[in-house]
Amino acid sequence: MKICVGLSGGVDSSVAALLLKQQGYDVFGMFMQNWHDTEGTLHGDCEWEEDRFVAELVARKLRIPFYFVDLSKQYRQRVVDYMFSEYEHGRTPNPDVLCNREIKFDAFLEKARSLGATHVATGHYCRKRRNPDGSWSLLEGVDPGKDQSYFLCQLSQEQLEAAIFPIGDLCKDEVRRLAAEADLPSADRKDSQGICFVGKVDLPVFLQQKLASVEGDVVEVFDQYYQDSAKYRKDEEIVRKFRSEGIEALSTCELEELSTPINYSDIKFETETYRSGKKHIKKTRYKANPWGVIAGRHEGAQFFTLGQRKGLAIGGHKDPLFVIATDVASNIVYVGEGESHKGLYRSCIRFPMDELHWICPGAGMSEGEVRRFRVRIRYRQPLQYATAIVRGDSLFVIFDEPQRSITPGQFAAFHTLPEEESNPVDAEAPELVLSAVIDR
Repeated sequence: MKICVGLSGGVDSSVAALLLKQQGYDVFGMFMQNWHDTEGTLHGDCEWEEDRFVAELVARKLRIPFYFVDLSKQYRQRVVDYMFSEYEHGRTPNPDVLCNREIKFDAFLEKARSLGATHVATGHYCRKRRNPDGSWSLLEGVDPGKDQSYFLCQLSQEQLEAAIFPIGDLCKDEVRRLAAEADLPSADRKDSQGICFVGKVDLPVFLQQKLASVEGDVVEVFDQYYQDSAKYRKDEEIVRKFRSEGIEALSTCELEELSTPINYSDIKFETETYRSGKKHIKKTRYKANPWGVIAGRHEGAQFFTLGQRKGLAIGGHKDPLFVIATDVASNIVYVGEGESHKGLYRSCIRFPMDELHWICPGAGMSEGEVRRFRVRIRYRQPLQYATAIVRGDSLFVIFDEPQRSITPGQFAAFHTLPEEESNPVDAEAPELVLSAVIDR
C-alpha cells in the first residue's frame, strides 16, 4: 500500500507520517498550497512558505519523498467563493468542513493517486471502522479535547475508504512526545488557527474583498418583546407539550412553527419632533419603544454571526451584548444583553431530507420514524442529546435543552448514543452517522 501524507508543516501530520513510516508503509509527503492572497490575513505574507519549508524538513528527516501541489484555483472555486456567497446571504459557513470534502479528500486525493498512492493520510484526531457489510464508520478521536470528526462529517464512503488517520488513537500530548523523541522539526510548532489554509484573518477585512460595507442599525431587543410575542409564547407551549407527551404528539405544523426562528422585523421605530435648548431648536428623535432601541451602527449585517460579542463597539451595559439575529435584506443587526438573553436560545431545527448526508447511506430514517441522537452544532461543543422525527420532506430535531446560537450555514453532526449510558467512559466512542447544513 502506497500512502500519501498531507504534510502541512504542523506536528500532527508530521507524526502521522512518522507512524506510517515506522509501520513499514511506502510513504511520501505532499504539501498543498491553497491560497495566495494575503489581504485580511493577520500573519506575515509568507506564512505558507514557512509551512512548506518545515514540511519539507520533516520529509527529509523521515527520508520520504516530498512533493508540492498548488490547489489554489480549486480552493477558491469550491471553498472561498462558497464562503463569500454564504456570508452575503447572512449565513455563517464552515470552510474547514468544505476543505476536507472538496480539497483534501478530493482534489488532493486525485493528485496523490496520480503519483501512485492508494490512500491519503492526514493528522486528524478521529478514527474510522470497517463494518461487517464492508461500509466504513467515522468515530471520534480518543483525545476528547482534540476530536476532529466534526470537520470530516461530509465525507463519502469512497472518501473514507481512501482516508487514513494515524493519530486518531493518540492524545495531543503523546503526539508532541513522539515528535520530540523523533526530533521532528515541527515538534514545537503551535497549532494552526483561523480558516483552513488561509490562516487567521480579520474576517470583515477578508470579506470586504467581495462584499461591500453598508452602514446600518444595531437594534437591542428588550425582554419585554418576548413577554408580548405570540410567537415566543407559542414556541414555549410546543416545547412543554414535547416534554410531557413526546415528539410524536407534535403536529407537522407545530414542528414547523418551533423550527422557525423569531423574526424581529415587527420592532419598528417611529420618530417625533421636539424643541431643544433656549432657542427651542426643532429636532427629531425616535419615540421610546418598550421592545427595543437603536443602540448603535454597524458596517454590514453580513459581517456578523449569531452569538458574536466582539466588534459591536456599544458600551453602557452591565453585561456584554450578543448578536441574536441578522437581517441582511434590511441590513439590521439585532443584539441582546447577557449570556442568558432569550434571543440566543432555540430548541428545534428543521433539515430538508434531500440535504441530509448519511455517512452510511443505508442508515437513513423513514416517514414517522423517531430516533435519539447526540448532536454537535459547532466544533468542540459537547454533544447534546436530541430527538429526531421524519415528517414529509423534513427531519425535525428537538434538543433536550435549548441550544445557544443555532447558526444558519453551520453543520450539525449527529452521533449515535453510547452503548452503555451508565458507564460512558467504557462505551465505544459515538459514531458520527449524519450531517446537514443548518439552513435557518
